[in-house]
Amino acid sequence: MSRTRTALALGTAAAGAIALASVTASAAPAPVAGSTTVTPAGHDFKAVLSGKATLKAGSVTVTCTVSVSTGTVPAAPGNSNPAGPVSSPISPPTYSSCTSSMPGVTPTVTTSGAWAVSMQDGAPITATMAVPAGGLVVKTTGLASCTVTAAPTAPASVAGAWTNGSPSSLTFTNASVPVKVTGGFGCPTSATASVFNAVYKVSDVTDPAQDITVGP
Repeated sequence: MSRTRTALALGTAAAGAIALASVTASAAPAPVAGSTTVTPAGHDFKAVLSGKATLKAGSVTVTCTVSVSTGTVPAAPGNSNPAGPVSSPISPPTYSSCTSSMPGVTPTVTTSGAWAVSMQDGAPITATMAVPAGGLVVKTTGLASCTVTAAPTAPASVAGAWTNGSPSSLTFTNASVPVKVTGGFGCPTSATASVFNAVYKVSDVTDPAQDITVGP
């Protein structure tokens, strides 16, 4: 075999090996999620905002100091998942006592639809809030009339963290939320995502002496 044909054959074989390695690497299975158990099973809980919640779209920030949501830990055995998170439906969070970073502008936040929160045990414990399509709408009045719709075309997942305690806490730090902004002058209509920050204290309503906890 000539040097040219030999080099060509070797080059073809090497390319095939690289392609095979690439396919093999991309086909590697994702790590399996560990077990999760939320207790006490079947207990009602309440999540109350601690401090303030902020939603920033473009250069505009809406700040609310009152927010509440309620839910129920699934009854056994639904409160335990041997290979993944445990999800609980929650009431649409209410938001009030809200202000805007834009002078002369008053925001109003409305929520609707089927919301949920899921917890995955680990280090750290992760939490995900499911926002239904169009489930949160911010409207402003005053010097600027804007409408900000979260999850405008499809449900969205908002990443957070869970910390066991008395009470336990659910924290969202610079979590990204897709949005659509409409309106006239002063409205951040070019924004397609917002940044959400909030800390909720989660307490057991069924038995206040107990705590809502997440474990393996």
